[in-house]
Amino acid sequence: MIKGAMIGSGFILPGISGGALSVVFGLYGPLIKFLAHPFKHFRQNFFFFLPVGIGGILGIFGLSFGVSYLLGNYENIVLWFFIGAIVGTIPAMWHDSGKQGRSLTDMSLMIIAFMGMTLFLIFGLSSVNTIEANGWSWLLAGILIGLGLVIPGLSPSNFLIYLGLYKGMSDGIKTGNLTVLVPMIIGVVLVILMLSKVMNWLFEIAYSKLFHLVFGIVMASTIMIVPTNYDGIGMLGFSIAAVLCLLGILLGWWMSRLEQVVAK
Repeated sequence: MIKGAMIGSGFILPGISGGALSVVFGLYGPLIKFLAHPFKHFRQNFFFFLPVGIGGILGIFGLSFGVSYLLGNYENIVLWFFIGAIVGTIPAMWHDSGKQGRSLTDMSLMIIAFMGMTLFLIFGLSSVNTIEANGWSWLLAGILIGLGLVIPGLSPSNFLIYLGLYKGMSDGIKTGNLTVLVPMIIGVVLVILMLSKVMNWLFEIAYSKLFHLVFGIVMASTIMIVPTNYDGIGMLGFSIAAVLCLLGILLGWWMSRLEQVVAK
């Protein structure tokens, strides 16, 4: 249940990937196999993952209160904590992406993914205000969260911040707003049904290429959430942002190091 709560934090904290944390705790492989073949050893798998799921729900709902308040009042300062958390995980992500070797093709895919996602976020989405908070946008949020589950290292919250949906999502989770929760759950389920088998197969045959693609996407989405408006923050605000960024780096580094600790 504790592992589940920490994995749940990856779906609410930008820069932290729920899928990556499931890898850290040794649950990703069994989970993807269970999702890809849900009726195979169903009873055994269901009761194994039940406390993990309960912990994940508790982690998501518990964190949504603090995140909603902080982003609502100090967004440009608090975002630096999340950016730091992403930076702290970069060494581990780079190491994980090269576990099965690193070819010129892998590096090329990473660069293409980085450039393509950056261009898409700049020109494909002209403004965060173009994404209206409605049932379709919450369905999209659920799809992104589902992708964060099946693709280790992909932090859906990065994209939700950029799309201007993150605070609304946190508020919806905090208040139990069904108009937010129901389409999000549908989006998560759709991704699991459509991609769990595919991801299980892809990671078996093309682990390195897929992971380098994810690495490039994560780096692009991180750059795009860097705040650019600092009106009225002052020197104290900049100092707090710097401290939060450092704390985020330490948290990201510590979480990424858990994989080695668990392995030992």
